[in-house]
Amino acid sequence: MTTGPVRASSEWLRLREAADAAARASELVEKVRSYLPTHGAAAIHDLGCGTGSMARSLAVRLPGPQHWVMYDRDDELLTLAAADPPDRASDGTPVTMETRRRDITRMELVELAGAALITASALLDMMTAEELERLVATCAGADCPVLIALSVTGRVEITPAEPFDQSVTDAFNAHQRRTTSAGKLLGPDAVGAAVDGFTRLGLEVLVRPSPWRLGPGHAALSAAWFTGWLAGACKQRPELRAHAPSYARRRLAQAAAGHLSVTVHHQDLLVRPR
Repeated sequence: MTTGPVRASSEWLRLREAADAAARASELVEKVRSYLPTHGAAAIHDLGCGTGSMARSLAVRLPGPQHWVMYDRDDELLTLAAADPPDRASDGTPVTMETRRRDITRMELVELAGAALITASALLDMMTAEELERLVATCAGADCPVLIALSVTGRVEITPAEPFDQSVTDAFNAHQRRTTSAGKLLGPDAVGAAVDGFTRLGLEVLVRPSPWRLGPGHAALSAAWFTGWLAGACKQRPELRAHAPSYARRRLAQAAAGHLSVTVHHQDLLVRPR
């Protein structure tokens, strides 16, 4: 069955923003600092910006004046990003921002001219192999560092564990690789495909873990993640629906009581410039 394009809701993006910021690989952010220009504002292009969480998280960790160029194909998300821009860099210098409505899978290299850094977050797993290949080629041609955060790996750990967890994990991973109107999504295979693509073009890629670690202080996010995770699994494998209601009641009760811990594994990658 073919489904429509993947879209992240603004509510989901807001709910996960703090967990995303905590999970991003600090080591790669530190390495990015050394690549930024020492004079003038650094032009940072954020692809698939959503509500702007990557800019808000990263701008305050990077030094010097910055100008963020935010791309998304969703007008609602661009409006929200523009309404809540990053304020200051780590050294107190100003940060400016503009938004551009664009399908980032069809960007031209000229649009990235002068970029000091290209960023993206929670993006690769929602792309097809063809879309990713085009994006990799465009980013590589910009000849600047590329920082891509929070791509899912397909690994989930839930405490306390239940036997049904693995069945849901396998079904959800299959759902992540479903066929949409754009083609078959990469899902958990996206990081490996991106690394292979950049490496074939002669670029060095660093990969680091960036897991969500959700505990008692993340009850709302844990419940929302679990609900979407289970729904995706059941959509992919309808036979799971017989056990899903009782499973969901137990897990959501555990989350509400602060007794559920979830680790959702992601990976960040940094593509070093030539």
